[in-house]
Amino acid sequence: MKLLLVVNPSASSVTPRARVIIEKALSGDHEVEVAETKRRGHATRLAQAAATEGADVVAVLGGDGTLNEAANGLAGTDTALAPLPGGSTNVFARTIGLPDEPIDAAVATLDALANDNIRSVGLGSVNRRYFLFHTGIGFDAAVVEQVERRGDLKRYANHPLFAYAALTTWMRHYDRKQPRFSILYGDGSRIDDGYFSICLNTNPYTYLGGRPFDIAPEATLDRGLVAVTIRSMKLIRFLPIIAGGLSSPQRIKNSKYVDYRTDLDELEIIGRAPFPYQVDGDFLGTVESLRLRHEPEVLRLVMPTAVTP
Repeated sequence: MKLLLVVNPSASSVTPRARVIIEKALSGDHEVEVAETKRRGHATRLAQAAATEGADVVAVLGGDGTLNEAANGLAGTDTALAPLPGGSTNVFARTIGLPDEPIDAAVATLDALANDNIRSVGLGSVNRRYFLFHTGIGFDAAVVEQVERRGDLKRYANHPLFAYAALTTWMRHYDRKQPRFSILYGDGSRIDDGYFSICLNTNPYTYLGGRPFDIAPEATLDRGLVAVTIRSMKLIRFLPIIAGGLSSPQRIKNSKYVDYRTDLDELEIIGRAPFPYQVDGDFLGTVESLRLRHEPEVLRLVMPTAVTP
């Protein structure tokens, strides 16, 4: 096969040694070119060019942000995406069953390629930007914004940094006194008291160390989107919802302060004022509205053998 290996040299788990070993391993049975990302959005252009030039697979050694960019370049083409975890959390790679260690993940990918284990999967899209695992709207996105402002620390203290950012965002950087947006669903129903929402294409929402933060078991690559919307941010109501993601997703679904919708084809979010959003862990700014859709079988994905997320 003809492969392009896209490497984000700034990703937290990408080392010169791992890169050399992975490149040699892939080159044993395949024709491999290597390209480094230089700036935000570069992986999209590299993936698009590879697809145009007839590459069979684009393997991405980087974090979730680089992987999202490559997916946006490959969606709708015949070129498959192969994640190789190189970031600090690697949500999507772990979700589809890859080891978190990049060299081990490369071995699993080679096995999948040898067995032609490639299939078409669905993605979400938000304002025409594809997402692999989720879009966060409101508080979640405000936390990611604070993390990105301290990006130089993310490589060395990822989870403590997120915890610190969540605390400071709660205290100083997000209005928790009134709802921020309304959500209009494709069936004509709506809610008008959204404080923040997660729209998921897969589950879990993220990982805390080795522990999955499960909030939507119905979110899979073969079904429509799941929207989980928090309708109160009073601490006494909010903390049990968060605890549910670490213990039982059913507690989230049953909370009267959560709007939980599954198998969605589309939804629209309309803000009372501009609100922040993030896609697959990358902060994308503030907007007044978002339109989200489920895009079935739009991406060819290299899957670890015998895994069906």
